[in-house]
Amino acid sequence: MKDRVFVKVFVLLVCTVMSVPVMAQFDFNRMMSGAAKLVKAVTLTDEQMAEYVKEYVASMDAKNQVCPDNNVYTIRLKKLTSGLGDADGIPLNFKVYHVTDVNAFACADGSVRVFSALMDIMTDEELLGVIGHEIGHVAHRDSKRGFRTALLTSALKDGISSQGGKVAELTDSQIGALTEALVNARYSQKQECDADDYGYEFLKKAGKNPWAMALSFQKLKKLQEDSGAPNMNFLNQLFSTHPDLDKRIVRMEERALSDGIKKPVGSK
Repeated sequence: MKDRVFVKVFVLLVCTVMSVPVMAQFDFNRMMSGAAKLVKAVTLTDEQMAEYVKEYVASMDAKNQVCPDNNVYTIRLKKLTSGLGDADGIPLNFKVYHVTDVNAFACADGSVRVFSALMDIMTDEELLGVIGHEIGHVAHRDSKRGFRTALLTSALKDGISSQGGKVAELTDSQIGALTEALVNARYSQKQECDADDYGYEFLKKAGKNPWAMALSFQKLKKLQEDSGAPNMNFLNQLFSTHPDLDKRIVRMEERALSDGIKKPVGSK
């Protein structure tokens, strides 16, 4: 399989060389080195992937202002996520980024990062809905597959590779390209519905009110309407627009009503 991949890469590169003017100069050895790197990137093992995820999360934590344990945001998040231990065997860890962007994300290793600006505009239940949904993608390995796709997209640009069984460190530009690819990633309609359902059951089993799922979708819909730009990156990253939010709200509301669960006091 590796040989076939390399042959395809080689043919592509040779065709590229043959299609440009003779006057252009090429470093053939460098070109072939890049092809080898691409093959290694395509054949990343799960262990190498895990190292890249770990490196990416560490880089994000280093580049953003992480709220300390005694910060009001961290205290609130810890209280909210108390009892949320793992997602289908993947241990979870939570941190708050003190930034002005309205966002949140979860990585394949169970790292969940919530932005303080998002916490400012959401109630506890709405935040739990966002977190539950993101954890659903982690549990179903959507986050892992999405990260691999984003990583390989970056690799195709910059030649991410493994060397001697150990992954090469990501450069700042590669991390930037990876972040962009992750932000622009989209889940399928089935993946979104499955993540909703997992989030509902996950919160319910943890002793949280699963009405949080419907409430978070309602807030997201309001954010879309108020912003006047339903395709804003942070909205798409939190929840895909397919299936539409109205249907997702109804699904989660009907499920909570069927289970005889009361809607949180004060919720509209």
